[in-house]
Amino acid sequence: MKIIEKEIENVLKETAIKLYKTEDFVMPLVQVTTNEKFGDFQTNFAMVNAKNMKKSPVSIANEIKDQIIENNIIEKMEIAGPGFLNIFLQKEYLANKIKNINLGKKYIFDFINTDGDVIIDYSSPNIAKRMHIGHLRSTVIGDSIKRIMKYIGYNVIADNHIGDWGTQFGKLIVGYRKWLNRENYINNPIDELERIYVEFSKFSENDETLEEEARFELKKLHDNDIENTKLWEEFIKLSLEEYDKIYKKLDITFDTYFGESYYHKMMPKIIELLKDKKLAVESEGAQVVFFDEKDKLPPCIVQKKDGAFLYATSDIACIKFRNENYNLNKVIYVTDERQQDHFKQFFKITELLDWKIEKEHIWFGIMRFKDDVFSTRKGNVIRLEELLDEAKSRAKKIVEEKNPNLSEEEKDHIAEVVGTGAVKYADLSQNRMSPVIFEWDKILSFEGNTAPYLQYTYARIQSILRKADELNIIVNGDDNIILETDIEKSLSVQIMLLPNIVIKASESYRPNILADYIFELAKKFNTFYNALPILKENENIMKSRLQIIEATAKVIKESLDLLGIKTVERM
Repeated sequence: MKIIEKEIENVLKETAIKLYKTEDFVMPLVQVTTNEKFGDFQTNFAMVNAKNMKKSPVSIANEIKDQIIENNIIEKMEIAGPGFLNIFLQKEYLANKIKNINLGKKYIFDFINTDGDVIIDYSSPNIAKRMHIGHLRSTVIGDSIKRIMKYIGYNVIADNHIGDWGTQFGKLIVGYRKWLNRENYINNPIDELERIYVEFSKFSENDETLEEEARFELKKLHDNDIENTKLWEEFIKLSLEEYDKIYKKLDITFDTYFGESYYHKMMPKIIELLKDKKLAVESEGAQVVFFDEKDKLPPCIVQKKDGAFLYATSDIACIKFRNENYNLNKVIYVTDERQQDHFKQFFKITELLDWKIEKEHIWFGIMRFKDDVFSTRKGNVIRLEELLDEAKSRAKKIVEEKNPNLSEEEKDHIAEVVGTGAVKYADLSQNRMSPVIFEWDKILSFEGNTAPYLQYTYARIQSILRKADELNIIVNGDDNIILETDIEKSLSVQIMLLPNIVIKASESYRPNILADYIFELAKKFNTFYNALPILKENENIMKSRLQIIEATAKVIKESLDLLGIKTVERM
């Protein structure tokens, strides 16, 4: 199914070719109007082409309006301001689009280059630590971007670049041997590993020998010491088992779990390559890449004087591996704003190596308490599992109030879906670049522009459709859709905007654009629902409105799915 904006663009293009006998003009921007009384869409075609055509915008707009080619899309056009063309769509055209949605027809995005693989690198928790609220943003933003890119037609590989190689393992091994509570480790292994990590941080403040001991144990691990390697592998296994429980609750999956350790054997060759290319030079015993002054970047250490590698080395090795093993379209990294300099350095080094790889660092504002950043070392974190359990608990209380007659199993399922949806939407509905202050009531709000409001709107439509089914009202593709009121037409236009909204969200990597769209769609439906009867109308109007609300429900469900949020049939 073709996108409305593209079909309008094609009509304007064909009209301009007919009028001006040339294709030497700027393709028009077609966008939805901000005020429905000025039409459904508008274009600035006349204004952007006036100089090249040596005509006034109003003159061009009049010519387009008066000599528009024959089509089944545009009912009429009006000129506004300095030469905008306001476009009113044919009701029959919109009705056919609604029918196509109910038939399950998919949108065509063949004008976008989706060749090759898109790798999205996100979530990336550190091994042996519980996932906490600070991990939420990368995880849900990355997953939504993945879903949006897949919807458009990209072949997406979701990679969880876990932190499984670094100084924390030396500390964990020391802590494991000094302070491990075996019973706690058997019952709650990640809790216990996190506890001994905090213990190490506390005791090392007054005992400098602990840090030296940790470096020694880490060196043994790097040198493939059997005992340390066995412990390291155990920490990873236990951690991934714990993370998978959270990912299952969040309905998030990954294609690969290539952590830092996966690239460790490649790193010596990366250093040699950087030295051969005269990019890495020795400085105080370390290997460092210095940048041109115009780049305004600090020097990047790629190997410490003790021979240890750093994140930049790992990321260079990683991108080299990806380039050699995938047919890359682009690589997307989703991390918090504090890593911006790191990615600027790393990206610049790959440019200096002349690697032609499109890369995007999608950064987001960090989530914090009002007075501090989350820190496992400080022990001031809210576990993600705790947040999801609290969300489910609050949702279940509401379900029990609204629908006490539901089975316990169904109450539990609804509470899980609604609670998790509330947590995800509270994050995804905000501009990702804005910082987020954690507040329990705010992140678990079920009122206003929230996932529960959208899920309830969907459930309300399903209730109407069930009632129609109970009354033996059968709707099929041959029944007409009659857009007799402005409210019906407004809702129908909103339904059709989804693909263009998805494109905008993908171009800027901002799921909140999609969230804004769903909220507006839900509001328009509720205006429709409150103003117009459905099941009490005559048969033709009733069947028409049932088709409109069915399409509304399909689009709400599809849109929420792009945010990684599920729907329920009743609430």
